[in-house]
Amino acid sequence: MPEAFVPEGMNLPYSLEAERAVLACLLLDPKCLDTLQAGGFRTEYFYRQEHKAIYTAILNIDSRGDQVEPVAVITELQDTNQFGDPASVRQYIRELADLLPSTQNVGAYSKVVQDKFFKRTLIETASEILEEARSDAEESDIILDSAEQKIYNIRQGRNSSSASRIGDIIVDKVVPHLTNLSGPDREKYLGTPSGWGDLDAMISGLNRSDLIIVGARPAMGKTSFALNLAANVSKKGNKVLFFSLEMTKEQLAERVISMEARIHGQKMRNGRLSTQDWTNFSTVAGAINEIPLYFDDTSNITVNEMKARIRREKDVDVVIIDYLQLMQAGGRVESRVQEVSQITRSLKLMAKDLEVPVIVLCQLSRNTERAGGKNHRPQLADLRESGSIEQDADIVLMLYRDDYYQQPGGEEENMDRNDINTVEIIVAKNRHGPVGSVDLAWNSEFTLFTSIEKRDDDIFA
Repeated sequence: MPEAFVPEGMNLPYSLEAERAVLACLLLDPKCLDTLQAGGFRTEYFYRQEHKAIYTAILNIDSRGDQVEPVAVITELQDTNQFGDPASVRQYIRELADLLPSTQNVGAYSKVVQDKFFKRTLIETASEILEEARSDAEESDIILDSAEQKIYNIRQGRNSSSASRIGDIIVDKVVPHLTNLSGPDREKYLGTPSGWGDLDAMISGLNRSDLIIVGARPAMGKTSFALNLAANVSKKGNKVLFFSLEMTKEQLAERVISMEARIHGQKMRNGRLSTQDWTNFSTVAGAINEIPLYFDDTSNITVNEMKARIRREKDVDVVIIDYLQLMQAGGRVESRVQEVSQITRSLKLMAKDLEVPVIVLCQLSRNTERAGGKNHRPQLADLRESGSIEQDADIVLMLYRDDYYQQPGGEEENMDRNDINTVEIIVAKNRHGPVGSVDLAWNSEFTLFTSIEKRDDDIFA
């Protein structure tokens, strides 16, 4: 962190005594290093540069399998020329070894050092936010999103957890979870239902912390599938935040009205609604007005900005992003493949950190078009731009319609065909269960996906 960001005259907090005590414990009893590393102690927690150098030397010695003791540390520091003057190195290490603190308190000493580090980080971060606000180089919304992310990153670092014994995990986590799943309120603890029973049976619903990729060729129905999913989930009272990098909020709302009110999509675009259409529109609009479905149509939004907005909305149950190829990493990268890898990894971490299922739409490559008319069904290898998409995803769903390849005309014409067909939802990857496929009914007139046995349900059922 540049010194210029720290307010003039402010002394950053640190404890010289605690830092020296931690190092003294390590020199007296190398086993203390296991205690520190198990608790996630890091080199940057030290404030004094000489203390960072000594701790680094101890880590280097330990990594080679050598015994950590004062003479070895002195030699390591002299070989790497960390202190400059060999005499000062010997003198300082001897002073540390002569402190004779109780090594039993190494945990307490390290907590003091860690606490001071996070306070310094807060001061430096607040100063950086102040500098960004003063510079007036960015809009306030961008600065706010950046500030929230920086504070969140500090908290995440502070809340890092250590390993847990399997017996403790079973008693504290597994048994209560299974008890809840077996109880009368089991639905509260299952994955969020997608609204399609056959699909839920295969993927166990939309599980918290899952990254779910929905891949398909253009005009196959990705956005319609996502909007149907969003409506299904939100009608059950679950809060859905839908990020659209391609369509506006108004267009998305019109699509939802079309599929729920059974109004032809073309009529929603040209305004030629019949009396019955207006009746259906009024009925459905009143019902939809109460559901917790939120649209964000910000273009060029980054994953960090999404995280900030999800936290700000609070209690979000499902996140949907349309679509991956329009996203940017927000920093300089060497290639698009590297950028997509960074994006998908960040999306998976976002799902894990916020404990919410993140569903991301993704375009497939043209490989499916070159199948010679025999079998156009997509495969994992058809995910565009990066193998990290397949690697980071917990579940990969792919949409396939035979009629997409059988009918003449362009993509828009195929989307607007006024009939009902079957859409195959291919579960190409499933970290939690089997792979396979599920058939849904697709009504292109209303851009509507329904379970085969429920295609004649009442409006807004």
